[in-house]
Amino acid sequence: MTASVGETPNRKRVLLKVSGEALMGDGAFGVDQQTVERIAHDIGEVVRDGVEVCLVVGGGNIFRGLAAAAKGMDRAQGDYAGMLATVINALLLQNALEREQVASRVMSAIHMSSVAEPYIRRRAIRHMEKGRVVIFAAGTGNPFFTTDTAAALRAAEMECTLLLKGTQVDGVYSADPKRDPAATRYDELTYMDVLANQLNVMDAAAISLARENRLPIIVFNIGEEGSFGRVMRGQGPYTRIIEAA
Repeated sequence: MTASVGETPNRKRVLLKVSGEALMGDGAFGVDQQTVERIAHDIGEVVRDGVEVCLVVGGGNIFRGLAAAAKGMDRAQGDYAGMLATVINALLLQNALEREQVASRVMSAIHMSSVAEPYIRRRAIRHMEKGRVVIFAAGTGNPFFTTDTAAALRAAEMECTLLLKGTQVDGVYSADPKRDPAATRYDELTYMDVLANQLNVMDAAAISLARENRLPIIVFNIGEEGSFGRVMRGQGPYTRIIEAA
């Protein structure tokens, strides 16, 4: 695909959602340090191209509140545990970014001043204007909301021109491509396509937030080296989710 993935003439500011699973590499759980370092390198290359970047990181590689709730744990308590997992991932990404000589700040929706700044919108914007990568941790700070919803919310608050979701597959498919070899990848979808067909991209709250704010979404495989930069140049396989023409 060669179409522009979305920007304004005077500013590029994007939010990259990194799923917790993307940090596992080939493992079944936990964090693969080489994968974290490669993702940090890819982010650094985009930043050096003059793009203001902020991140929302998931925690599913460590703990998932919804899965714990299905096994009998209190859902709210499980979600709070999941938020703490995202802080661990955010700190690991920050360390990897700074090894790449990329200045970064972790901002948490849950107050924990010893390890992260509190989330303050104007401060976050100022960090990005100074060329720092801002990593938003702890989701929205509220149970029952996913990190996908946090990504759409923060992207809207930061006035981003694009929300990118880095996953383990190169776009949105008609079915799970890991289970169904006949699954096909969509080049482009509308928000209503995703909602009406219940496609497993982001939860409905995240898609609705993006739709209300006319925020394009790009879904791509962050597991491939250099994929973030290629997508920013409109290259490589991905799925774009936009408003209907």
